[in-house]
Amino acid sequence: MNEKVQVAALVGRTLARLGVGHVFGVVGSGNFDVTNALIDERVPYTAARHEGGAATMADAYSRMSGKVGVLTTHQGCGLSNAVTGIGEAAKSRTPLIVLTADTQAAAVRSNFKIDQDALVRSVGAVAERIHSAETAIADTVRAFRTAVNERRTVVLNLPLDVQSGFAADLTGSVEVQGPARVRPDSASVEQLVALISQAQRPVFVAGRGGRDARDSILALARHAGALVATSAVANGLFNGDSHNLGISGGFSSPLTAELITGADLIVGWGCTLNMWTMRHGRLISPGTKVIQIDVEDSSLGANRQITLGVLGDSALTADDALEALRRIQPASAEKYRTEQNALAIKQGARWRDVVTPDLSTATSIDPRVISRELDSLLPADRIVAVDSGNFMGYPSQYLAVPDEFGFCFTQAFQAIGLGLYTAIGAAVARPDRLPVLGAGDGGFLMGISELETAVRLKLPLVCIVYNDAAYGAEVHHFAEHHGQEELASVSFPETDIAAIARGYGADGVTVRTLDDMQPVREWVAAIRDGGQDRPLVIDAKIASDGGSWWLAEAFQGH
Repeated sequence: MNEKVQVAALVGRTLARLGVGHVFGVVGSGNFDVTNALIDERVPYTAARHEGGAATMADAYSRMSGKVGVLTTHQGCGLSNAVTGIGEAAKSRTPLIVLTADTQAAAVRSNFKIDQDALVRSVGAVAERIHSAETAIADTVRAFRTAVNERRTVVLNLPLDVQSGFAADLTGSVEVQGPARVRPDSASVEQLVALISQAQRPVFVAGRGGRDARDSILALARHAGALVATSAVANGLFNGDSHNLGISGGFSSPLTAELITGADLIVGWGCTLNMWTMRHGRLISPGTKVIQIDVEDSSLGANRQITLGVLGDSALTADDALEALRRIQPASAEKYRTEQNALAIKQGARWRDVVTPDLSTATSIDPRVISRELDSLLPADRIVAVDSGNFMGYPSQYLAVPDEFGFCFTQAFQAIGLGLYTAIGAAVARPDRLPVLGAGDGGFLMGISELETAVRLKLPLVCIVYNDAAYGAEVHHFAEHHGQEELASVSFPETDIAAIARGYGADGVTVRTLDDMQPVREWVAAIRDGGQDRPLVIDAKIASDGGSWWLAEAFQGH
């Protein structure tokens, strides 16, 4: 006879058996038991200082580890504190489980009572719940299956009266079969190959849905004569290929933008081809044909008109297309993959190789200058996280990453302040790499409570704070239509962020010129010697760039 176990423990055991990788959260009375159940099952737990921080840590962990992360929150206010992070994960289609307590159905006057299902659905997450002690295991398995197989962020509500009940422990046999790979139909492959064979200047752009298809996409690109590029979230996927253009979109170098605009065929592999990746369509010339490959029919043509939509897994589609292309074109075609383009890409596809004027002053440093310097100084085996704001192109453009799991970009909700959380979650997922954060002063100060978490975890985390003492996007992009008095609401007195960082137990250094970088060099040298166990915050007092063009395009689009 199976022993009776508390429901909270059953939920924790079930998730552990299913293979969740790490739990992040803030513990209150409502989620105390289920969190400890997961810990008892040896699922690692990181205590955050705010549920919003924990949510994005779990999101970043899931993106970078390939495992399902878990967020755990108290009922009501604990869940509402996490909603921005849950919204980011949901909009990014991150497989994630949110374990949240919920009030008893009878507790209609509880201070914690809110409509939790409606709240999470409003930001695009899936609402599930433990309905009874007898269905607890099945309910948990269903939530996990939805998260993994449908790539969804699932909020699993645990009502207090239900989670305190008891039921038989039948967790030993739980399992979930992984998602089936979708093979494209032969007619779609034939149409795809016909368009590729007709093109003279094809460009392949891979997104997050193409991250597992690198070799297949590259093999097809080399045979078809196509250049390759990625969306921001797949940055690094095609590293090492001679015809890799880097990021397509607002972060593109002038050469990259020129070559993509010159394409007569653009193929998106697991890529939504949204306003960021295609610069509101400016990277698509009149007459250019557009193909999109995705595992979800609803994504095909969702952001722009396409010539052909192919429903299928990116790797399987590329494999089938290559086989079909070889039947009508046995030899590889040069087309856009010329030696001339390879040389041009080597010399100018990366922003750090593009000559720019130095905007530095006696008291402030050009953000491009310090970004180039840090790219050269920091170890190459790194994982870069980027917050949102006017500065965001600098770490994205200038800090090279080793591969597609070296860049964590939580930008689907366009929320400022997620950067530090992202960096911590990514660092937990990849302890073998140096975590690097690029943030603005506004976003960094929004989330600074989690600097204590990084200190407590002894993370050798490099935080580059591009400090212009303002919400730079608003200052630069709304200045034309607003007076200085109005802009005062988004400008602040200079803040000594390095001193604040030292108060949290991190190392802090203020940089106004390259001469101020010596403490950074010493800190990095200590990493190489294996003797660095706390974060470094670089308070970079940056010169004005006059407003970043990548956000200027976005504001025009809105």
